[in-house]
Formats: sequence, C-alpha cells, structure tokens
Amino acid sequence: MVFCTNCGSQMADTARFCTKCGTQLGTASLAPVSVASTEPLDYKIEGDNLQVIRIKLKPGQELFAEAGKMVYKQPQVSWETRMSGETLGEKLLGAVKRKFMGESLFLTYFRASSTGEVGFAGSYPGRIQAFTLAAGQSVLVQRDSFLVAQSTATLNIAMVKKLGAGFFGGEGFILEKLTGPGTVFIHGGGDFIEFNLAPGEVLQVDTGSVVAFDETVDYDIQMAGGIRTAIFGGEGLFLATLQGPGRVIVQSMTLAKMRMELAPRAFGGEETRGLGAIGSIFSSQD
Repeated sequence: MVFCTNCGSQMADTARFCTKCGTQLGTASLAPVSVASTEPLDYKIEGDNLQVIRIKLKPGQELFAEAGKMVYKQPQVSWETRMSGETLGEKLLGAVKRKFMGESLFLTYFRASSTGEVGFAGSYPGRIQAFTLAAGQSVLVQRDSFLVAQSTATLNIAMVKKLGAGFFGGEGFILEKLTGPGTVFIHGGGDFIEFNLAPGEVLQVDTGSVVAFDETVDYDIQMAGGIRTAIFGGEGLFLATLQGPGRVIVQSMTLAKMRMELAPRAFGGEETRGLGAIGSIFSSQD
C-alpha cells in the first residue's frame, strides 16, 4: 500500500498520478506506509480549562476525530472526511451508531506524509483525558465526549446493562465504548476528579457528571434517598451508582448545567430543580 507524499492520499500500487492532487508519482513520490501504526503517540495536553491536545504524527500513524474538533494542522498532515468501515453496509451502520451516540455522521482522518503536528480541542470549557488502551481493553465514556483516537482503536456504541439505568440515567441507554489498542482522548466539562474503586467499593454520582469508567465497573441508577429528598433536594431524582473494581472519572460541570445557567428561560431554569425535576424527565433538552 502506497501514499502520495504531496497530499497523503492512499493510491493503488500501480498508480502513476495522484487522483486527488494530480502529482506525478515516480518512485520517489510513493511512500510505503503501514495501514495503521501502533507506535505510541507523541502528544502533549496544554492549557487549563480550555485545553488543547498537540499531537506530533510520524509517517504511518493515523488518527480519526469527531468532525469539527481540529484546531490547527501543519501542511504535511493530510485530512479526509469519510465514513468508517470497509463495505457500504458497515459505513451506514457506523453512521447510524454515531447518530445515536450524539456524534457526527462522518469522522475525519489525519495522516502525515512526514512528521507533522495537529491540534484538537473540545467545544466548551473543560478538560481532556487520555487513555492508552491495550489490545481488547475498553473504557466506557459519556455521550458526545469522544474527541480523537489512533485509528488502531475502535469507537462503538455501548448499551447500559440495566433497564433502570437506561430509563432514568439522564444520558439514556447510550454510552460510547472505546477499545484498544491505541491512545484515545475524550473531553468533559469543568475539572475532573478521579477515583480508583476497590472491589465492592461504591460511589454515587449525579447522573450527568459521570465522564468515564473502566469496563470492570458496574453501573446502575438508584433513587436519591427517600421521596422527600428526591423531590425537594434540588439534585434530581436519581443518582448513578458505580461499584468497583476500576477507575471512575467525574466532571465538575456538565454541558446541560452550563446551558441552563447561560439561558435559564430556554432550558427551564429553576424548574429542573425540586418538584420541577419530575417534569424534566419527560422534557429533557438533550
């Protein structure tokens, strides 16, 4: 498999001209590149609550990212927006899954013909978290949180295991599942708090504040105390219950809360607290 060194497009082995940029392809213009290099990424996360990932790609390394998340790139990094999958059926199924996950229908792929840098950031103030996953290792993350990953990793849909979690969890039935090998990056709101739960250890969290957790962590939804506490406590009717072993990451600010504070009338304002929390289950803006 070869790639044009001018624009990075994949070419047939016998091609003489690049069909994308028109460059004549002599032996010096053809760069043999592996389909997906598993070499660790050279990256740096910079900033505080408006963080940016700076990734230096080497030839053979490829990334895929949520559409619209790129901030900048160097010219030697080529990009292409496409549906993932080998066949038309796989492409359409992948697009449907991404729609359910709240992501865009298309993914953007980045590949460097020579060493080059590309940067990514989230769409609102918050933090970026990196996970280096071994082959077959997975992490479950909230909807809309995926940012960018090595193309050796996979992004898929994950159904919440328990029916109660699906109906009352705020995030619905859908979580995103990222599986290695490779490094993946997610984005969440505000600051992050990390917990390493021992076997059997339980953590109760506001349902929208769970950013990510290991596949070994058991996830469920329970009512927040008694009826009076649930209705008048101002924290909503339900809490996410996570039981170890495994790592759990919690965010201090959710996008829903940010929207409500910035435009209280449009998003229900104080009506989503106390007694209004009952109605908010059936009138979620998400």
